[in-house]
Amino acid sequence: MARGSTSFMRSPGASLWPWLAWAVVILLADQFTKTLILGYYRLGDATTITSFFNIVRAHNTGAAFSFLSDAGGWQRWLFTGIGVAATLFIVWQLRAHPGQKLFCFALSSILGGAVGNVVDRLMHGYVVDFLDFHLRGWHFPAFNIADAAITVGAVCLILDELLRVRSAR
Repeated sequence: MARGSTSFMRSPGASLWPWLAWAVVILLADQFTKTLILGYYRLGDATTITSFFNIVRAHNTGAAFSFLSDAGGWQRWLFTGIGVAATLFIVWQLRAHPGQKLFCFALSSILGGAVGNVVDRLMHGYVVDFLDFHLRGWHFPAFNIADAAITVGAVCLILDELLRVRSAR
């Protein structure tokens, strides 16, 4: 993930701390909402909000889209280890490139989400999901604030790379 010498969206003398602060904001929002769900909902409970959105309580022992959720328990430690490794790599990248705004926004969003889901795995053995979007009987898998932050971060990473390549031409 070497970064080119392009100056696109770069701030000289930038600090690592605002990016870590953004990750902490995501982590706190994620854990706060999950605490509310755990406190007010039983597993499987749902509240209809609109014709296409529910608040539910779901537990995901796997990864995205419940991948490996029935694997017997070892996946908890695999995904926790991946989350810890990703955290170390992201902090290293943030430290190396704090002035690249879009890149760091993307990474810090992923960082906050990854840590939020690792906290769930360590505390509960599963990730708490509660956002349920649906349409005409089709349900998108339930997700949470951490998952949304990771997705936004991934989209921003792709956008950053496309902009970097375009500006290098």
